[in-house]
Amino acid sequence: MTERYFEPQQLGLRASLRRRLGAAVTDGFFKGAARSSKLLPIAHPRLHRVRVERDVPYRRTGKQEHRLDIYRPRDEGDGPRPCVFYIHGGGFRMLSKDTHWVFGLLYARRGFVVVNVNYHLAPAKRFPTAVEDVASAWQWTIENAGRLGIDPLRIVVAGESAGANLAMGVTLATTMKRDESFARDVFGTNVVPRAVVAACGIYEVSRPERFSAHHVFFRDRLEEVTDAYLGGVRVPERLLDFADPLAPLERGDRPVRPLPPVFLPCGTWDHLMDDSRRLHRALVSAGGVSKLGEYPRGPHAFHAFVVTPSARACWRDTFAFLREHGAL
Repeated sequence: MTERYFEPQQLGLRASLRRRLGAAVTDGFFKGAARSSKLLPIAHPRLHRVRVERDVPYRRTGKQEHRLDIYRPRDEGDGPRPCVFYIHGGGFRMLSKDTHWVFGLLYARRGFVVVNVNYHLAPAKRFPTAVEDVASAWQWTIENAGRLGIDPLRIVVAGESAGANLAMGVTLATTMKRDESFARDVFGTNVVPRAVVAACGIYEVSRPERFSAHHVFFRDRLEEVTDAYLGGVRVPERLLDFADPLAPLERGDRPVRPLPPVFLPCGTWDHLMDDSRRLHRALVSAGGVSKLGEYPRGPHAFHAFVVTPSARACWRDTFAFLREHGAL
């Protein structure tokens, strides 16, 4: 089987210092924003008529990486509820379900049971560990759907940034027959998402050189993703599809089950905008239903800052898309 080896980047002193400083600024911003916003009174689930069950193990390893949170609307009513299976972003190397509490609240307020998933981060655990973890969490969710009060016919897979990449990986595994054991297990659940919301995603991790014309600050951040996730790893060519979910669609692989409808929101100031445009074209070419949402002057993960006009528009479009396709 053909393999690719991803040589870890060897940086000079100046480039290394620049990379470290840029990472510290970026990581500090996202971590700080998540922590500080959680302290606001409006962040308390009770004010949104939402209750949260925290740190539920989806694998019996005792690891925090193998835990998830479940957000529920307090007024659940009768019968099973629609579900959002949410995968956090952070370049595969930072953040967690705990930093992504706002997504759990927003979806639960609209009536979804939200399964908000942790997974191993790079570089401590490189590809494909995160994919395998998310596949295990998907299996756990389907196996426990009855106990959780989830309607397995109305499960939405959602995520942003690296989480959007992993969301598309799960989606492809539910619709395409693959050789990887984790993909066979996902396919064997016999459940395809009702819809997918993949926001601001990076869909081709293996080829950071496509950003060579971008500003050095952003180019560094995107090269960091590849180096942390794939650096030093030997990857069979076929397995690489789960780091590059664009690949099987762009080369014309046909799913054996119909692809679910996919909503791809992204800000026009996001350096990953072209990945969303490419994925939209590939999904349509594969016979799928795709909606590309382009939000003017929106930076990366703009929709997390929910008070801004562009974020409000994105969330309105998200819920309209889910209603249109029977997920809500």
